[in-house]
Amino acid sequence: MFLTLIRQELLIHLMSARFFAAVVITLLLVVANTFVLIGAYEERLADYSQKEAINREKVDATPTYSVLKLKVQRPPNPLSLFSAGLETRFGNELDIAFDSVPALSNPIVDVRPEEEQWAFGSVPSLSSPRAPLGLNNPYLHLFSQIDLVFIFQIVLSLLSLLFAYDAIAGDWETGTLRLVLSHPIGRGKVLLAKYIAAMVCLLLPVLMSLLLALIQCSFARSLQFSTDDFLRIGGIVMTTVVYLSIFYLIGLFISATTRRAATSLMLCMFIYVILVLVYPNWSRFALNPVGDMRGEKRSAEQQIKQIREEADRERERFLASSPLKGKPPVFMDTEGLSTLFSGAGYFLLGDFPRVNLELKDAAHPLARHYRDYYAFAAPLQIRNAEKVGFVGEQLVGQTSVRQARWDERLMKLSPASLYTFATAAWAGTDLDGMTDYIQTAQAYRRTLIDTFHERDTFASLQWFAPNQRKTIDGSILPHFRFERADVGINAQRALPELLLLVFINLVLFMATFLIFIKVEV
Repeated sequence: MFLTLIRQELLIHLMSARFFAAVVITLLLVVANTFVLIGAYEERLADYSQKEAINREKVDATPTYSVLKLKVQRPPNPLSLFSAGLETRFGNELDIAFDSVPALSNPIVDVRPEEEQWAFGSVPSLSSPRAPLGLNNPYLHLFSQIDLVFIFQIVLSLLSLLFAYDAIAGDWETGTLRLVLSHPIGRGKVLLAKYIAAMVCLLLPVLMSLLLALIQCSFARSLQFSTDDFLRIGGIVMTTVVYLSIFYLIGLFISATTRRAATSLMLCMFIYVILVLVYPNWSRFALNPVGDMRGEKRSAEQQIKQIREEADRERERFLASSPLKGKPPVFMDTEGLSTLFSGAGYFLLGDFPRVNLELKDAAHPLARHYRDYYAFAAPLQIRNAEKVGFVGEQLVGQTSVRQARWDERLMKLSPASLYTFATAAWAGTDLDGMTDYIQTAQAYRRTLIDTFHERDTFASLQWFAPNQRKTIDGSILPHFRFERADVGINAQRALPELLLLVFINLVLFMATFLIFIKVEV
């Protein structure tokens, strides 16, 4: 009898206009949108390749190591077609330099007075632009792109409610429920049969649309999915089924509570609008646990100022016993300077030991003192950059990240948001995936600095003067490579949201069952 009920419910759904609409709408949206997403991915991939080539050319044309600034690229994630997440929100390029630490939100504060920013000769000064701390908070870019997951989230959740709104109320109105319960079968099995049949019918458009999307992707030479990628896609499908199950059970619960299909439909539409359209966008503005950030910003600015002042004192102590006089990095007051330099390229200001100077004589006595100074100043600036980076990281953690985490917790009261976070974690386009990229860039910077130390680059003439070699030796630079997290790590990151979705399913099914067993027929 149980299997007979499942077959009957399956036939009812498969022959209904709702199922036909679900298949047609889902297939059309997914196929059309996949075509657009593949084109956008190929554009990002072409842009990635172009920037890689440009960056290599810039490195090859760099005259001295002190002015070297590398740009590292994060290749586009092919799974962003399924869940875009934050893939296109944070950008895919980071600057790598010995005197700055890459970060998701890099609060740079120029606390030096204007009179310390000076130029040598007719060369214009180059300095970092002033920017208030924490003005931009990229962590609050929440997910709203039209990817495949977005289609499932919006369209199929609505169709799930339409499959369920009259499952019990409609049978009660037509008398079918009384006829079914007159047979020797428990109400729990009746409920379970309706659930299984509906979920099979909802799963069909998901699998059909994904199959067509994968076929489209197979014709795009730029898209290559690995075995781990297919496992991640399987995780997205599993999460989608659990998510759609929630909305079907919500509709089933409402249908068991009401006695009229029309009333059930109105309540289902109201719940859908609240959970899918309204709450995920409203919740981010509902609470600001961070409050006024000006105190934290002022504290960070003061710490950065103290770090730089301490660096100035260290430089002064070093220069006290040096014949170099005047302001770094060129020391224009040094006696006999005109016999050393034939011209200057460009340099950054203040405590940034970046310079490109033409020497008249590499064997000049002052050249050794310049080498000693930069051998001291560059490691000092590296330490200062790491201290400033740590202060900035603390500030971002206390303000931007903290607010984003609270918003995330609020959003998780909606299954639609849980689904978004879980699928982004499977695809590797979540915040943790972006953090992986930052950590890889930071590790690359440390490798670059270690390479400079091993080759004694800071104390070489090529650090500040390109006389002997017109450009730097790019072959000594380490190669940057970013690899996405292992599929097991993606599963661990998606697991909390997935478990919450499963828990909601269990609660809804139990609540629906407890109400259904008390329904009078």
